[in-house]
Amino acid sequence: MSDIAGKGCDILVPFNERKPLDEIERSIIKKYRKHIWTKFTRAVRDYKLVEEGDRIAVAISGGKDSLLMAKLFQELKKHGQMNFELEFICMDPGYHENIKELLIDNCKYLNIPLQIYDSNIFEVVDRIAKDYPCYMCARMRRGALYGKAEELGCNKVALGHHFNDVIETTMLNVLYGGNFKTMLPKLKSKNFQKMQLIRPMYYIEEDYIKKFTQNAGIWPLNCACMIAAEKIGNKRYEIKDLIAELKKTFPDVDKSIFKSAENVSMDSILGWEKDEVKHSFLERFEE
Repeated sequence: MSDIAGKGCDILVPFNERKPLDEIERSIIKKYRKHIWTKFTRAVRDYKLVEEGDRIAVAISGGKDSLLMAKLFQELKKHGQMNFELEFICMDPGYHENIKELLIDNCKYLNIPLQIYDSNIFEVVDRIAKDYPCYMCARMRRGALYGKAEELGCNKVALGHHFNDVIETTMLNVLYGGNFKTMLPKLKSKNFQKMQLIRPMYYIEEDYIKKFTQNAGIWPLNCACMIAAEKIGNKRYEIKDLIAELKKTFPDVDKSIFKSAENVSMDSILGWEKDEVKHSFLERFEE
């Protein structure tokens, strides 16, 4: 199991009509300051995700996470102290025309200057990875994003993974992959020199993303991939349910899962892997 496995679908229906754009933007700094804006800027600061002179490709899927991330970056550029540039890109893997229209309409309303480019990934994945499409799709989409970002002169690609994605990935790896591996806030591309992937929504809890979207009256895209919907179940939803059940008796269990990746005791593990080489605790024991 890998941290590039699919995130699943956004199941979200707005309660309200669309709010005016200036009200939506103001709410990020005011109403959701504590739970969204502050956590966004803290992740940027803690992990040095945005630096002077960066040119960042903000990847837009049309879901609630990436739409909010785009607005957060616009607010950071407006209110922040660093000089950096933004490109808002959307890789069309083969969306239905109605889905694509909704994506474009949302971005126009939110004043996100979107650049859409075609990839036809859904068709390719359905042909070569019929049984387990999500892993292959995620890898191909990542490569397509890196390629477009490089073409635009960017040195970073931003993805909208949030706090819950991080802890769910950790648990997926432990329970189904038999390894301890989390979703990092940034990493270097292996195939695109000097390109980094960053996750600036690393600290933001999904519930507040939903609340922001519903309050704004924005209707984000649901999962657009019928391949995955028809052919496989989604283990991530099982993990979501498991964590929700655990929180009934241990309210901070999600925070403990998150912190566990920061507090690994190298003196108390059986083995580890570094640079694709496996090591055993016996190596240290016999020194």
